[in-house]
Amino acid sequence: MSTPLDQLFKKVRAENRAALIAYIPAGFPSKEGCKKAIAALAAAGVDAIEIGFPYSDPVMDGPTIQEAADISLRAGTNASDVFTALKTASDCGVASVVMTYWNPIQKYGVDKFAQSIADNGGSGVITPDLTIEESAQWLVATDKHQINPIYVVAPSSSDERIGKVTSKTGGFVYAASIMGVTGARTSVSVDARDLVSRVRSKTSLPVAVGLGVSTREQAREVAGYADGVIVGSAFIKLLLNATSEQAGLDAISVLAKELVAGVREGR
Repeated sequence: MSTPLDQLFKKVRAENRAALIAYIPAGFPSKEGCKKAIAALAAAGVDAIEIGFPYSDPVMDGPTIQEAADISLRAGTNASDVFTALKTASDCGVASVVMTYWNPIQKYGVDKFAQSIADNGGSGVITPDLTIEESAQWLVATDKHQINPIYVVAPSSSDERIGKVTSKTGGFVYAASIMGVTGARTSVSVDARDLVSRVRSKTSLPVAVGLGVSTREQAREVAGYADGVIVGSAFIKLLLNATSEQAGLDAISVLAKELVAGVREGR
């Protein structure tokens, strides 16, 4: 399989740097605003974009992402808006994936969901609440449509569990850097570095760290040991707090450029 995501990690490895992956929920700050935010992030130099499928019962999302998801859901965002956002990102020339809980995939139709990801230029899907034991149907669908099934490991995952999960993962392994929910933090947990090295002992897949990065310094630090740095809450917070749509777009552009510089300084 060689999706834009796989090609991206080959490229950043050749350049001896980490990739910057930005997260934004579909339909946020509005359906059109989401497209503009994706274009702004791509223009600022992010390497990949992760589109969130807004969900009413998000077990892994912190208050910032939940607030954005609520705004999006109230505006009626549905699966088709998620795929439109995904296509917007892939049309901007960046590798793009969707992050979703399992319920929306099941509701949409497992095979149909995988096909829609591929049809809209997506490279894969991150499924934070789907266990390997319950993945048989999903793995058949992702294999058929040639997209990456991306799984999440946490500091609490045993080495045996990490081995089991990474053997079924494609694209990259999502390392959740702290126990708990998403959100920008003042420091990135020491567990992250340890988790990355534990994942590396089990697989040659790229490892991307998510949960908590919000500054150039943190991006630089994480890029020193991980293959990818995932940033979500920090961008969302700027959009939530902006006085106007344009002010929000300007703010995320500035932060994205800082983070792009940070990941390039990591090694």
